[in-house]
Amino acid sequence: SRYGPKMPLAVDCTAELIRCKVLDSSGRLKSHELILSYGLALVRFVNLITERKQKTVSIPLRQLAREVDIPVWVVDLRHELTHGKLPRLALCRKGCDVVLDWLRKMYWNRQLGNNLCEEDEDEEEEQEEVEANADLDGDAWE
Repeated sequence: SRYGPKMPLAVDCTAELIRCKVLDSSGRLKSHELILSYGLALVRFVNLITERKQKTVSIPLRQLAREVDIPVWVVDLRHELTHGKLPRLALCRKGCDVVLDWLRKMYWNRQLGNNLCEEDEDEEEEQEEVEANADLDGDAWE
C-alpha cells in the first residue's frame, strides 16, 4: 500500500495469480471462466516481467524468458492464450503454480533474505526490542 499506483510488478503478478487460485478453489466459476482468469494473469506475468528486458530492437519473448529463467513452455502457453486456441484448465493451473514458484524464488525469497528460519528468530528479537522500548517509553512519560 505504500507504493500506491506504482506497485512492484512481482507483487501485482503474485496478487493476480493468487486471486485466480482462490477463485478456483471457491468453486464459483465455470471451467471456461477459470481458463480466462488464469490466462489473463499468465499473459500479464510474461508480458510485464519480460517487458523490462525489451530493448528498442524487438527481441523474441522466448529469448527474453530464457534470460530471466522463465520456462519456455510458459511463454508458449502465453502465446496460445493470446493467439491460439484456449488451453485446458489443468495446463493453466500448472502454469500458475510454476509462475508462482518462479516469483517465490526470484522475488519473494530475496525480499525475505532467502532464509525463513532466520526471519523467525529476527522477528522474536524485534518483538523483544519493541517490548523493551515500550517499557522505556512508558517510564519516560511518567
